[in-house]
Amino acid sequence: MKKEGIRDRVAVIGMGCCKFGENWDKGPEDMIIEAAYEAYEDAKIDPSDIQAAWLGTTSSHWVGMGGLALAEPLKLHQIPVTRVENWCATGHEAFRNACFAVAAGMYDIVLALGFEKLKDCGFPGLGIGRGMHPVMEVRRTAPSSFAFIAHRYFHEYGLSYEEGKRTIGKIAVKNHHNGSMHPKAHFRMKVTLEQVLNAPIISSPLGLFDCCGNSDGAAAAIICSSDIAKSFRDDPIYVKGIGLSQNSIAPHFEPNFGWTGFASTQNASRQAYDQAGIKDPRKEIDVAVVHDCFTITELIIYEDLGFSPRGRAREDVDAGTFTLDGELPVNSDGGLKCFGHPIGASGLRMCYEVYKQLQGKCGERQIKKVDRGLAHTLGGHPTVSCVVILGNERG
Repeated sequence: MKKEGIRDRVAVIGMGCCKFGENWDKGPEDMIIEAAYEAYEDAKIDPSDIQAAWLGTTSSHWVGMGGLALAEPLKLHQIPVTRVENWCATGHEAFRNACFAVAAGMYDIVLALGFEKLKDCGFPGLGIGRGMHPVMEVRRTAPSSFAFIAHRYFHEYGLSYEEGKRTIGKIAVKNHHNGSMHPKAHFRMKVTLEQVLNAPIISSPLGLFDCCGNSDGAAAAIICSSDIAKSFRDDPIYVKGIGLSQNSIAPHFEPNFGWTGFASTQNASRQAYDQAGIKDPRKEIDVAVVHDCFTITELIIYEDLGFSPRGRAREDVDAGTFTLDGELPVNSDGGLKCFGHPIGASGLRMCYEVYKQLQGKCGERQIKKVDRGLAHTLGGHPTVSCVVILGNERG
């Protein structure tokens, strides 16, 4: 039996985001408070209006502490506070659970918040150390994994090393251009294609500017029932669809793994598109913020989300399809490339950008016509993906 979807049943009435970066002068609590109180002010609510909260973080400092990492700094006592974790989709997981709780009728107003403090806790980067497989994954790193994927993609679709490098290099140039205009981005500088191509190699073909950085950050969303959303603001943003897909722990060890696409992204997007009633995502999505942990990842995501035909994303990159002035702008805020990847915060930071674009509040980064936007995360090996679709009109 087909279940009733979440489309237009819940709305986002406030969001907040602290500045991402090497926040040496801020603890986790400072970033949480900054993001949450921006969201409170945006929604024009009092903290006492929050009936339940969801926290997304992978921080080892708070292992075993449950929801206290959120409840303590925000003084959210005597209400349910739930901690969730789902690899790099952790921020989206907090958002997803909060939305479903409101859609189920349990609460009217809830908070979803994600944070991570990586720069002063000894975190060396995702994928460092012994992997999940006792022989084949010893010392496997995230850059080396996606470098394998890049080489296979180049081979599969007939790109020479130089052609492939230039293609993914253009993605880095695009994202740095966008991020240079965002006051909350970690890296706010433009780069040229020559700089990208001549940068130090991290894991061939991925150079320094093909890889996202490690950052501290927090982001938050206030979610309520759509029936009451307009009592808080004239321009609430409605949730159109949320898809989540979990793959095996190491999909690249499966015989049918092709190295040129991520099944979890494909499945999560199908779920979200079905809920939102989207048939042609390239034409029906106006802005997308995706998980560009590496430039090759973004290239493949174009195809997994149905923005480009399989093997043809290079043509769209060359045509400027995904630039701010293009047919379908992607990573209008600079993406992970410019914000870094504080794991628990990233999914909500992506929603923050889509939310602001839908409201027309992005200043010089503002896209001319935005009715529906998409936020996407991809995490694990890659194991899990989440896709959220938001819109500015209640259907």
